Amino acid sequence: MKEATKASILLVEDEENLQEALKLNLELEGYEVTAVDNGTAALKAVKNEYFDLIILDVMLPEIDGITVCENIRLSNTELPILMLSAKNQSTDRILGLKKGADDYLTKPFSLEELLIRVKLLINKSQKISAKEPVAEEYNFGKNIINFKSLECTTKGGEAVALTKKEAMLLKLLIENKNEVVTREKILQSVWGYNVYPTTRTVDNFILNFRKYFEDDSRNPKYFHSVRGIGYKFTNAPNASSAN
Repeated sequence: MKEATKASILLVEDEENLQEALKLNLELEGYEVTAVDNGTAALKAVKNEYFDLIILDVMLPEIDGITVCENIRLSNTELPILMLSAKNQSTDRILGLKKGADDYLTKPFSLEELLIRVKLLINKSQKISAKEPVAEEYNFGKNIINFKSLECTTKGGEAVALTKKEAMLLKLLIENKNEVVTREKILQSVWGYNVYPTTRTVDNFILNFRKYFEDDSRNPKYFHSVRGIGYKFTNAPNASSAN
Protein backbone atom coordinates (compact mmCIF):
# COMPACT_ATOMS: atom_id res chain seq x y z
CA MET A 1 0.00 0.00 0.00
CA LYS A 2 1.27 3.46 -0.86
CA GLU A 3 2.07 5.74 2.08
CA ALA A 4 -0.98 7.86 2.74
CA THR A 5 1.16 10.88 3.62
CA LYS A 6 3.12 10.93 0.34
CA ALA A 7 1.48 13.38 -2.08
CA SER A 8 1.15 12.14 -5.65
CA ILE A 9 1.97 14.42 -8.60
CA LEU A 10 1.30 14.01 -12.31
CA LEU A 11 4.03 15.77 -14.29
CA VAL A 12 3.09 16.50 -17.92
CA GLU A 13 6.13 17.83 -19.78
CA ASP A 14 7.42 16.92 -23.25
CA GLU A 15 10.92 18.40 -22.91
CA GLU A 16 12.85 15.30 -21.88
CA ASN A 17 15.65 17.01 -19.94
CA LEU A 18 13.28 19.29 -18.06
CA GLN A 19 10.93 16.42 -17.28
CA GLU A 20 13.77 14.32 -15.84
CA ALA A 21 15.13 17.23 -13.77
CA LEU A 22 11.70 18.14 -12.35
CA LYS A 23 10.82 14.52 -11.59
CA LEU A 24 14.10 13.96 -9.75
CA ASN A 25 13.80 17.13 -7.65
CA LEU A 26 10.14 16.52 -6.81
CA GLU A 27 10.99 12.98 -5.69
CA LEU A 28 13.83 14.35 -3.56
CA GLU A 29 11.21 16.55 -1.87
CA GLY A 30 9.27 13.40 -0.95
CA TYR A 31 6.57 13.42 -3.65
CA GLU A 32 5.49 10.41 -5.69
CA VAL A 33 5.74 11.46 -9.35
CA THR A 34 4.20 10.00 -12.49
CA ALA A 35 5.64 11.60 -15.65
CA VAL A 36 4.08 11.65 -19.14
CA ASP A 37 5.02 13.62 -22.25
CA ASN A 38 1.76 14.28 -24.11
CA GLY A 39 -1.82 15.39 -23.55
CA THR A 40 -3.44 12.07 -24.41
CA ALA A 41 -1.36 10.20 -21.83
CA ALA A 42 -2.15 12.91 -19.27
CA LEU A 43 -5.92 12.50 -19.65
CA LYS A 44 -5.59 8.72 -19.47
CA ALA A 45 -3.53 8.97 -16.28
CA VAL A 46 -6.05 11.31 -14.62
CA LYS A 47 -8.87 8.94 -15.51
CA ASN A 48 -7.14 5.87 -14.07
CA GLU A 49 -5.09 7.19 -11.16
CA TYR A 50 -5.40 9.49 -8.15
CA PHE A 51 -3.22 12.62 -7.95
CA ASP A 52 -2.89 15.45 -5.44
CA LEU A 53 -1.52 17.87 -8.06
CA ILE A 54 -0.88 18.18 -11.81
CA ILE A 55 2.06 20.11 -13.23
CA LEU A 56 0.95 20.74 -16.79
CA ASP A 57 2.94 22.19 -19.69
CA VAL A 58 0.91 24.22 -22.19
CA MET A 59 2.77 23.24 -25.38
CA LEU A 60 2.23 19.48 -25.67
CA PRO A 61 2.01 16.98 -28.53
CA GLU A 62 -1.36 15.42 -29.48
CA ILE A 63 -3.50 17.50 -27.08
CA ASP A 64 -2.30 20.87 -25.76
CA GLY A 65 -2.24 21.71 -22.07
CA ILE A 66 -5.12 24.19 -22.22
CA THR A 67 -7.40 21.53 -23.72
CA VAL A 68 -6.19 18.95 -21.18
CA CYS A 69 -7.02 21.39 -18.38
CA GLU A 70 -10.49 22.03 -19.82
CA ASN A 71 -11.19 18.30 -20.06
CA ILE A 72 -10.08 17.64 -16.49
CA ARG A 73 -12.30 20.42 -15.18
CA LEU A 74 -15.39 18.85 -16.78
CA SER A 75 -15.33 16.11 -14.14
CA ASN A 76 -12.90 17.31 -11.46
CA THR A 77 -12.97 20.86 -10.14
CA GLU A 78 -10.85 20.22 -7.05
CA LEU A 79 -7.60 18.76 -8.39
CA PRO A 80 -4.94 21.53 -8.27
CA ILE A 81 -3.30 22.31 -11.62
CA LEU A 82 -0.03 24.24 -11.97
CA MET A 83 0.47 25.28 -15.57
CA LEU A 84 3.92 25.76 -17.15
CA SER A 85 4.48 27.75 -20.33
CA ALA A 86 7.14 29.50 -22.36
CA LYS A 87 4.42 32.01 -23.25
CA ASN A 88 4.76 34.94 -20.88
CA GLN A 89 2.11 37.29 -22.24
CA SER A 90 -0.55 38.27 -19.71
CA THR A 91 -3.25 37.11 -22.16
CA ASP A 92 -1.74 33.58 -22.12
CA ARG A 93 -1.68 33.49 -18.31
CA ILE A 94 -5.26 34.77 -18.14
CA LEU A 95 -6.40 32.11 -20.63
CA GLY A 96 -4.77 29.35 -18.60
CA LEU A 97 -6.37 30.56 -15.38
CA LYS A 98 -9.76 30.99 -17.08
CA LYS A 99 -9.64 27.39 -18.33
CA GLY A 100 -9.16 26.09 -14.81
CA ALA A 101 -5.49 26.31 -13.82
CA ASP A 102 -4.88 27.23 -10.17
CA ASP A 103 -1.45 28.73 -10.83
CA TYR A 104 0.69 29.65 -13.83
CA LEU A 105 4.49 29.67 -14.06
CA THR A 106 6.39 30.97 -17.09
CA LYS A 107 9.60 29.40 -18.40
CA PRO A 108 12.39 29.77 -17.54
CA PHE A 109 11.58 29.54 -13.83
CA SER A 110 13.62 28.86 -10.73
CA LEU A 111 13.35 25.38 -9.25
CA GLU A 112 12.92 26.88 -5.78
CA GLU A 113 9.91 28.90 -6.90
CA LEU A 114 8.28 25.86 -8.50
CA LEU A 115 8.77 23.76 -5.37
CA ILE A 116 7.26 26.49 -3.20
CA ARG A 117 4.23 26.81 -5.49
CA VAL A 118 3.80 23.01 -5.52
CA LYS A 119 3.90 22.86 -1.72
CA LEU A 120 1.43 25.73 -1.33
CA LEU A 121 -1.07 24.24 -3.81
CA ILE A 122 -0.97 20.80 -2.18
CA ASN A 123 -1.24 22.24 1.34
CA LYS A 124 -4.17 24.44 0.32
CA SER A 125 -5.94 21.51 -1.31
CA GLN A 126 -5.44 19.27 1.72
CA LYS A 127 -6.80 21.95 4.08
CA ILE A 128 -9.91 22.40 1.92
CA SER A 129 -10.50 18.64 1.74
CA ALA A 130 -9.98 18.13 5.49
CA LYS A 131 -13.39 17.41 6.99
CA GLU A 132 -14.81 17.48 10.49
CA PRO A 133 -14.37 13.95 11.87
CA VAL A 134 -17.50 11.83 12.19
CA ALA A 135 -18.50 10.79 15.72
CA GLU A 136 -18.22 7.14 16.80
CA GLU A 137 -21.98 6.76 16.38
CA TYR A 138 -23.88 8.31 13.49
CA ASN A 139 -27.66 8.31 12.98
CA PHE A 140 -29.62 9.03 9.82
CA GLY A 141 -33.27 8.21 9.36
CA LYS A 142 -33.86 5.03 11.38
CA ASN A 143 -30.31 3.83 10.76
CA ILE A 144 -27.50 3.80 13.33
CA ILE A 145 -23.83 3.23 12.49
CA ASN A 146 -21.28 2.51 15.22
CA PHE A 147 -17.84 3.04 13.71
CA LYS A 148 -16.01 1.81 16.82
CA SER A 149 -17.74 -1.58 17.02
CA LEU A 150 -18.12 -1.90 13.21
CA GLU A 151 -21.84 -2.53 13.58
CA CYS A 152 -24.97 -0.88 12.29
CA THR A 153 -28.65 -1.09 13.02
CA THR A 154 -30.71 -0.84 9.84
CA LYS A 155 -34.08 0.82 9.25
CA GLY A 156 -35.88 -2.40 10.19
CA GLY A 157 -33.98 -2.82 13.45
CA GLU A 158 -31.68 -5.51 12.07
CA ALA A 159 -28.11 -5.61 13.44
CA VAL A 160 -25.48 -5.91 10.69
CA ALA A 161 -21.75 -6.39 11.15
CA LEU A 162 -19.70 -4.10 8.92
CA THR A 163 -16.36 -4.94 7.37
CA LYS A 164 -13.53 -2.49 8.03
CA LYS A 165 -13.65 -1.23 4.45
CA GLU A 166 -17.43 -0.78 4.57
CA ALA A 167 -17.00 1.36 7.68
CA MET A 168 -14.16 3.35 6.07
CA LEU A 169 -16.25 4.03 2.96
CA LEU A 170 -19.30 5.02 5.00
CA LYS A 171 -17.20 7.40 7.06
CA LEU A 172 -15.66 8.97 3.93
CA LEU A 173 -19.06 9.55 2.33
CA ILE A 174 -20.56 10.93 5.54
CA GLU A 175 -17.58 13.25 6.10
CA ASN A 176 -18.29 14.63 2.63
CA LYS A 177 -22.08 14.64 3.00
CA ASN A 178 -23.96 16.40 0.22
CA GLU A 179 -20.77 16.47 -1.89
CA VAL A 180 -19.73 14.14 -4.71
CA VAL A 181 -16.77 11.89 -3.86
CA THR A 182 -15.05 10.55 -6.98
CA ARG A 183 -14.41 6.83 -7.43
CA GLU A 184 -10.70 7.62 -7.66
CA LYS A 185 -10.76 9.42 -4.31
CA ILE A 186 -12.70 6.55 -2.73
CA LEU A 187 -10.31 3.90 -3.97
CA GLN A 188 -7.29 5.94 -2.91
CA SER A 189 -8.67 6.72 0.56
CA VAL A 190 -10.22 3.36 1.40
CA TRP A 191 -8.21 0.80 -0.56
CA GLY A 192 -4.95 2.71 -0.96
CA TYR A 193 -4.77 1.98 -4.68
CA ASN A 194 -3.00 4.41 -6.98
CA VAL A 195 -3.92 2.34 -10.05
CA TYR A 196 -7.27 0.71 -9.68
CA PRO A 197 -8.40 -2.82 -10.61
CA THR A 198 -12.03 -1.94 -11.33
CA THR A 199 -14.62 0.67 -10.42
CA ARG A 200 -17.08 -2.19 -9.79
CA THR A 201 -15.33 -2.61 -6.45
CA VAL A 202 -16.98 0.57 -5.18
CA ASP A 203 -20.27 -0.03 -7.01
CA ASN A 204 -20.82 -3.30 -5.14
CA PHE A 205 -20.27 -1.65 -1.76
CA ILE A 206 -22.79 1.08 -2.59
CA LEU A 207 -25.35 -1.55 -3.60
CA ASN A 208 -24.90 -3.17 -0.17
CA PHE A 209 -25.39 0.18 1.59
CA ARG A 210 -28.64 0.70 -0.27
CA LYS A 211 -29.85 -2.74 0.84
CA TYR A 212 -28.93 -1.96 4.45
CA PHE A 213 -30.13 1.62 4.78
CA GLU A 214 -32.61 2.59 2.05
CA ASP A 215 -36.36 2.12 2.22
CA ASP A 216 -36.31 1.58 -1.54
CA SER A 217 -32.91 0.62 -2.95
CA ARG A 218 -34.05 1.53 -6.48
CA ASN A 219 -34.94 5.07 -5.39
CA PRO A 220 -32.20 5.89 -2.89
CA LYS A 221 -32.58 8.79 -0.48
CA TYR A 222 -29.11 8.64 1.05
CA PHE A 223 -26.62 6.97 -1.31
CA HIS A 224 -26.66 8.51 -4.79
CA SER A 225 -24.73 7.66 -7.95
CA VAL A 226 -23.33 10.55 -9.98
CA ARG A 227 -22.89 9.06 -13.42
CA GLY A 228 -19.31 8.85 -14.59
CA ILE A 229 -17.93 10.61 -11.50
CA GLY A 230 -18.66 8.94 -8.17
CA TYR A 231 -21.09 8.88 -5.25
CA LYS A 232 -22.77 11.23 -2.83
CA PHE A 233 -24.27 10.73 0.62
CA THR A 234 -27.23 13.06 1.13
CA ASN A 235 -28.01 13.90 4.71
CA ALA A 236 -31.72 13.69 5.47
CA PRO A 237 -33.23 16.56 7.53
CA ASN A 238 -33.42 14.40 10.67
CA ALA A 239 -29.92 12.94 10.34
CA SER A 240 -27.62 13.56 13.25
CA SER A 241 -24.39 12.42 14.85
CA ALA A 242 -24.27 11.26 18.44
CA ASN A 243 -21.32 11.69 20.79
